[in-house]
Amino acid sequence: MAAWKQILFLLVILVVAAAAWVRFFPGAPEVLARWGIEWANAATPKAGAPEESADRRGAGGPQIAVVTAPVRSATINDRLSAIGTGRANASVAVNPYEAGRLTEMTVQSGAKVTTGAVIARLDSEAEEIALDRAKVALADAQAKVDRAAALRKSNTVTSVQVADAEVVLENARLAVRDAELKLQRRSILAPIAGIVGILPIEAGNYVTTQTTIATIDDRSSIIIDFWVPERFAGAITVGQSLTATPIAHPGQVFDGAVSAIDNRIDEQSRTLLVQARIENVSDRLRAGMSFQVAMGFPGDVYASVDPLAIQWGTDGAFVWAIHDGKARRTPVRIVQRNSETVLVDAAINVGDLVVTEGVHAVRDGAELLIAGAEPRTPVGATAPSGSGS
Repeated sequence: MAAWKQILFLLVILVVAAAAWVRFFPGAPEVLARWGIEWANAATPKAGAPEESADRRGAGGPQIAVVTAPVRSATINDRLSAIGTGRANASVAVNPYEAGRLTEMTVQSGAKVTTGAVIARLDSEAEEIALDRAKVALADAQAKVDRAAALRKSNTVTSVQVADAEVVLENARLAVRDAELKLQRRSILAPIAGIVGILPIEAGNYVTTQTTIATIDDRSSIIIDFWVPERFAGAITVGQSLTATPIAHPGQVFDGAVSAIDNRIDEQSRTLLVQARIENVSDRLRAGMSFQVAMGFPGDVYASVDPLAIQWGTDGAFVWAIHDGKARRTPVRIVQRNSETVLVDAAINVGDLVVTEGVHAVRDGAELLIAGAEPRTPVGATAPSGSGS
């Protein structure tokens, strides 16, 4: 094929591609208008449009019927959702003070105990004997002090001997207290009020100070540990309200509050440890349960528009705002998408109208006929008068 034919064929292809781009690309007229080319709109008349309508457009009358919606205001929804693990308000593993053979368990698994209640006893024969011996020594020391005091009146003993007898008496009293304490510690007491867990041992076992006799959980309230992204670090405060939903029971929602906030961000995960407290009045919650924690934060106020009003061009998102009955292309920055509205940052005010239907035929500066509104009278035209009877 000759070179001139190839060039001609290439030009035909370019012209067809350019015509197709002008005809079918939504943002083509605006791009051409910015380049100073105004013939694109005139070269693409609407199919089936009567000449009468063209005359009317030339006269400045409304040319396009559109549906509009007002701009409203809305607060951005800044919401935190995290998974946390619950634990008891207080949890204690009870170990004996001394080694010995377990002679009695006074509670059952699942029992409620109060602070100071006896939950188990160890063999205590040796401690009982030691206490009796200390009491005998105390009685002897008291008698010696009484004799020394009587003899001191007759100067039979010196004041130093009386003082020595009194020291022996005080040591005897301390020995009695020590023996009583050792005997008391053969009874294992509950350090907190709560619920006894499953007992790991039975009466008859030999236990040491490292042996766990029982675990007690105070689950009157549940503490939830959860991690939040570092961007929420400055927004969360102690006492802030939240809701917690057990993963195993999605229908149950519990109100709670933040009880503690860690003082630093974890360097590995870039998250912050937060603790929340929820009341467990009905005792339906257990330590170790997983929870879905939700918190809401007040956000900034933005303009809210109908999702149908958002259009896209070569330079990003925009809306057709109506000013004095004419369309104005207004760039927007989308802040947040919701199910029924879109929050945007743009040069529009609450109450302004934006086009939601008929946007495919709207052009910048075009005069619009708003559906359901009275038609605008063109400048210089006389409004039609009613026929007389």
